[in-house]
Amino acid sequence: MRNGDGWIKFDVKKEVENLVVFIREKVKSFNTRGIVLGLSGGIDSACVCGLAVRAVGSNRVFGLILPEQDSDPKSEEDAMKVANRYGVKVKTINITPILEEFGIYKILPKGTFANREKVAKLIRLGYSLFPKTRSPFIGGLQGTRFGFQRKIQAYYRIKHRVRMVHLYYYAEQLNYLVVGTANKTEYLTGFFVKYGDGAADIMPLINLYKTQVRKISKYIEVPEEIIKKPSIPDLIPGIEDEVALGLSYEKLDLILAGISQGKGVKEIGNTIGVSSRVVKYVENLINLSSTLRETLVKPDA
Repeated sequence: MRNGDGWIKFDVKKEVENLVVFIREKVKSFNTRGIVLGLSGGIDSACVCGLAVRAVGSNRVFGLILPEQDSDPKSEEDAMKVANRYGVKVKTINITPILEEFGIYKILPKGTFANREKVAKLIRLGYSLFPKTRSPFIGGLQGTRFGFQRKIQAYYRIKHRVRMVHLYYYAEQLNYLVVGTANKTEYLTGFFVKYGDGAADIMPLINLYKTQVRKISKYIEVPEEIIKKPSIPDLIPGIEDEVALGLSYEKLDLILAGISQGKGVKEIGNTIGVSSRVVKYVENLINLSSTLRETLVKPDA
C-alpha cells in the first residue's frame, strides 16, 4: 500500500450497495419514473449508468449521447458500448447546429481542430509551458483578464450547458430524474462547468474521489477499456483531465483527502511524496473554485 492510501480506503461492495439504495430512494422521493443521464463515453457516466441500472432497472434508464463537431468520435463509440453493456435505451443528438446558432465556432479560425492529433500535441505543449499556478485552468477559476482566453472559456463551457438543457428537456417529458456524473475530485477542484455538468437533481458520485470511482466501475463491470482510458472533458482536442489539473488523479486524490481530513501541508507532502508547493497549489484550487459550489445571495439586513 502506498503512503496515504489509507486516507481514501473504502469498502467497495458496501459503497455500491449504499449508492444503489440512494438512487432508488431519490427516484421515489422525487415522484419520478426513472433516470436520464448524459453518456459521454467516460468512466464517470459509465459508472453512474451501471449504478442506475442496478437501482431501477435498465428499462427505466435513458441515456443521451450529445456530440458536437469537436467531439472525439471514439467518445460516441464508447458511450454506445456502455449503453449496450447495461442494456439502456439511448438517443444521439448532435448539438453542433445549436452551438452554430450561438456563433461559437466563429470564435476560432475555421478548421482549427481539423488535425486533431496535431492540435492535441500543441495544446499539451502549451500546458507544459505554464507553471501550475498560472495555467489556463487556474486562469479560468480566477477570472482571466485576457480576451482570447475568455473567448476560449465561452467556447467550451457552453457545450456542457447546452447538454444539460437537453437532459432536463427529456427528463421533464418522461418524468425522469436527471442524474449527474461529477465526482468529488472534480467538485473540490472546480473541474466542472457551473450550470453545465455541475447541474443535476442528484450527484451519486459527489462524495467519491476519481480513483474510488475507478474501483467502483471495476466492481460493477464497466468495460475495461473505458476504465483504463485517459479521462478527457472532450470539449477541445488534446485536453486530458490530468494535463489541465497538472497532477495525476492518484496524487491529487490523496492530497485532497489529506486536506479534507485536516492534515497539515508538510504532513501531506511527506506522506505522499510531493512538495509543499504542490499541496498549496491544490489548496488554492479548492479556494478559487469555492464560488462554483455555491450560489451567493445577499444576507438579510
